[in-house]
Amino acid sequence: MLQDKILSMTGLAKNAGKVTSGAFVCERDIRSGRSKLIIIAKDISDTGKKAIIDACRHYSVKYIEYADMYALGSAIGAQGVRAVVSVNDKNFADAVLNKYAELETGRNGE
Repeated sequence: MLQDKILSMTGLAKNAGKVTSGAFVCERDIRSGRSKLIIIAKDISDTGKKAIIDACRHYSVKYIEYADMYALGSAIGAQGVRAVVSVNDKNFADAVLNKYAELETGRNGE
């Protein structure tokens, strides 16, 4: 299943030291240019989501809304939930985006 591949790829990036998590840290990574992709949990609050998306748009950082906070936290081996994850490596970011695009294409019946 592609969803598992997306979360697995995110976990691999974490193991390689290429992931940070938490809204404050991720916003810092967006502003500094370190972040190559932001993954936002689908069940984050509207206020939290708006702040991260606004930062991504302002600094031209790609983002996707994916999984829930529990699944995102589990994928990166975190104790508890994570609402926002920053992938700080272009190759890992591209791999996640490719898997996400495959998933979206499948949903749209293309």
